Amino acid sequence: MIDVGSKIRKLRKSKNLSIADLSAMTGLSTGLISQIERNKVVPTIVAMLKIVNALEVTMGYFFDEEKDMPTIIRKDERRVFATNDDSRIYEFLTPTHNKKMEFILIRLNNCTHKSEEAFSHVGEECGYVIKGSMAVIIGGKRYVLNEGDSIYFDSSIPHVYESNDDNECISIWAMTPPSW
Repeated sequence: MIDVGSKIRKLRKSKNLSIADLSAMTGLSTGLISQIERNKVVPTIVAMLKIVNALEVTMGYFFDEEKDMPTIIRKDERRVFATNDDSRIYEFLTPTHNKKMEFILIRLNNCTHKSEEAFSHVGEECGYVIKGSMAVIIGGKRYVLNEGDSIYFDSSIPHVYESNDDNECISIWAMTPPSW
């Protein structure tokens, strides 16, 4: 797994921000930011998106070890971001540095969200369900996607993904511009 916490701390300090400053910018508690920076907790996707927006970087900043990654990314070489409970696992299918689009494989297992976790960002997204069933909540409206279904939407509308049932769901998402 990637040491996200120390990268957040280093970037925060390089911008001369205190934990309290970052807390005010993100709406996250100072305690949570401190725990994330010390790698005591894995941040939720929503928390990470708030942090990257406040620090003016993309998620790719935290995953790029090499700037010249190969065009081919082997299955066992993918960068992976997982929640503490493994209800959401994100596998990056494209390089994350200075690209115009990104592809992500998302695995959902008993993943639910609160409406306030919906997030928006500049761009467009398109998703395709490979296995199982999922719900995509866009602008407060719930869309259920089953195996073989796809969806396209404007990412500036608040949205969130969640499981539709107790079975694992696997989907592939294209996003432009990259937000991770």
